Amino acid sequence: MTLLNCLGSAIPARERVVVCEEVFELALRLPDVVAMQTRQPSLEGTGEVRLRRLVKEALRMRPDRIVVGEVRQEECLDLLLALNSGVPGLATVHANSARDAVTKLCTLPLLAAENVTSAFVVPTVAATIDLVVFVDRDPTGHRAVTEIAAIPGRCEDGVIEVESIFRSHDGELVRADGFPPHLDRFARVGHDIAALLAERYRPTAPSLAVTNGHEVLR
Repeated sequence: MTLLNCLGSAIPARERVVVCEEVFELALRLPDVVAMQTRQPSLEGTGEVRLRRLVKEALRMRPDRIVVGEVRQEECLDLLLALNSGVPGLATVHANSARDAVTKLCTLPLLAAENVTSAFVVPTVAATIDLVVFVDRDPTGHRAVTEIAAIPGRCEDGVIEVESIFRSHDGELVRADGFPPHLDRFARVGHDIAALLAERYRPTAPSLAVTNGHEVLR
């Protein structure tokens, strides 16, 4: 959640953000934030509000951005559908690597229903997820970003292509060969990504490109 809070701090103040969580953990310091929390069923088994419903309801609140605290189950399908409708978002997924996170995003939606298949989910993940920021924890308990990966939008034989933009080398993030997709979206808000990466992040170690990966959000 610390990383999600950090990323959320970069959201422009003019945006309306809808947050969906199982337990309130995020503290986005923005003027227009709608925070929703799931609810456990009563002793009679009624009144439950699941994360899936919150994600669906979020789309009715005119959001400029949706933030889901953690994606664990079939609510991943609703998040993908929301992102595919043109609403940008952020979410946390627990996995062992950025590639494993992408695999998990392709697997969790299958829990939603029997008629949800990989033939639909995999291309949807490739089309809706842009960037994956992977945080690892070392033996001392210290957490650090060890990889930033891009999803170019290409998949073949059910495998989504994943490219490393930055990766950890000797404890530091160094430039790899990958490039963020949809450069026009960065340009619309005044960022020249090509110039930024070329000027500020010159490779200091052999680069790495991952093309057969299976971590997101947007």
